[in-house]
Amino acid sequence: MKAKIAVLEGFKKPLVIKHFDIPPLPQGSILVKMVASGICGSDLHMVDGEDPRVPLPIILGHEGVGEIVEINGEKKDLNGDTLKKGDLIIWDRGVVCGECYFCKVLKTPYLCENRKIYGINRSFKDYPYLTGAYAEYIILEKKTEILKLSSKTDPTVLVMAGCSGATAVHAIDSLEDNLLDKTVVVQGGGPLGIFALALSKFQGAKNTILITGSSFRKEIAEKIGVDVVLDRTILKEEERINKILDMTYGKGADVVIEATGTNKAIPEGLRILRKGGTYIVVGVASPQEKVPVDFYDVSSKNITIKGVWVSDAEHFKKAVSFLEKNQDLFAPVVTHKISLDEINHGLDLVRERKAGKVVIEKF
Repeated sequence: MKAKIAVLEGFKKPLVIKHFDIPPLPQGSILVKMVASGICGSDLHMVDGEDPRVPLPIILGHEGVGEIVEINGEKKDLNGDTLKKGDLIIWDRGVVCGECYFCKVLKTPYLCENRKIYGINRSFKDYPYLTGAYAEYIILEKKTEILKLSSKTDPTVLVMAGCSGATAVHAIDSLEDNLLDKTVVVQGGGPLGIFALALSKFQGAKNTILITGSSFRKEIAEKIGVDVVLDRTILKEEERINKILDMTYGKGADVVIEATGTNKAIPEGLRILRKGGTYIVVGVASPQEKVPVDFYDVSSKNITIKGVWVSDAEHFKKAVSFLEKNQDLFAPVVTHKISLDEINHGLDLVRERKAGKVVIEKF
């Protein structure tokens, strides 16, 4: 039995389609036939060799929904349901050790020192080889956190819960206060930013504002009900800041979330923030050129700057629940459905910001 796979063999090179023999399953692991696999913006940094975690060769892809083909042993999902052949499932991309200082003492498993991530830091050279979602089949190891999905679920929508959804939940959960009557600004209109805005709106934010340079993503944001979209290709930085000040009685935003994936957004984000506000850096997922920050502005405004790194099982479960209840709302975010053979085209669509969410649904 063989699996079609897309392999990154060299940085800044196209992924290569191959066929690979499916190996015997390790004890406690699950063989899954992929139904949907999401292309994440962070995958571009991996393809370009900008993420130091990525080994070569590798099967990329860390967002997936699939159907169980075989289980070597017994496995239950996060709700305690026993999993069986034929179940539609989604899984947490990170597998933590549960034993290190961050897992056991600090109870922050997203900072696990031994965290293994499907499609990010697991080499195609290492058994059981099929550990990325850009493939016809994936093998999930025993410690993987899994959730069974309803047969009524749209896998192409739910797939984003595994990364952008869970990470957005982590960002919102990191706030010390609720969002009732608050103004939330999100920089970046990809799936991560859209999910953060949707969560903010559902939690009672008075104003939800998106800053984006993509007309394509502007349309998506409007479809999900974002209050205001500021197009940075039309409005200069001072104009954007003044519009936000006008909406907030001259005070500025209560919360600003960086979801662009670039350090360059941070100086503007700090300027938008009101005194005593919170700035969350969640999109920057790879080392980049440093940017200047005025720390007098940080101290004199008494602001909080939070870094948010990935997510854990709690955030993953919340994201899945939120998406299951709001599938129609998020359906417009999925703008392109492609085959595995079209993977390089899909990556180009994301790179050129000509898409919302690109999902592989034909393997």
